[in-house]
Amino acid sequence: MQKNTETKQARRARAIAIYNILAETYPGSGIALHFRSPFELLVATILAAQCTDARVNTITPGLFKSYPTSEAFLAAPVEELERAIFSSGFYRNKAKSIRNASAAIIERFGGAVPGTMEELLTLPGVGRKTANVILGHCFGKPGMVVDTHVKRISNLLGLARSSDPDKIETELTEVLPEETWMHFSHLLANHGRAICIARRPKCESCPVADLCPSAFIAQARR
Repeated sequence: MQKNTETKQARRARAIAIYNILAETYPGSGIALHFRSPFELLVATILAAQCTDARVNTITPGLFKSYPTSEAFLAAPVEELERAIFSSGFYRNKAKSIRNASAAIIERFGGAVPGTMEELLTLPGVGRKTANVILGHCFGKPGMVVDTHVKRISNLLGLARSSDPDKIETELTEVLPEETWMHFSHLLANHGRAICIARRPKCESCPVADLCPSAFIAQARR
């Protein structure tokens, strides 16, 4: 299979086949972060940068008990908030992003997290990845979340040909049905943790190896 000569129609067919196989391989795939509202998901997603979802889920119950609203986060002394989220890493930048986003939500959106991509992108610390997570899981609007797993694996699969997350999002949404977008992101994340591991991919046991040009290359080098 030659990535550079594959037609868009062929790539669509291959993308759907990959999706179907991964959906069977990882049943029940979904968001791992725990949340009860759009604001809680916003905060959790900010904390999840360079941190595992499991770690974030140990932090957020106490965090949301202490600071249940955007107003409470904004009123909290910054040093206190930093201590509360310290174990997530990069705690100073994350505390700043949470406080600034809280201020914007209060000042511009009446204390409620907005429900459009355009409005979400005006919030400090919110990019398309975070916005798509919130829109998909809180407002029922499909989006392709491009995290580190999706960025890496979509290129290995030949479904994307870029290192730019925005371009990858466009490439993937062009070859997959809208109703699969959010789920596909979760499937690639699970696949990246279980099989397509960055430092030691298990191509020999990969369920989509026959559809992956990178697996062909790896096998040819053996």
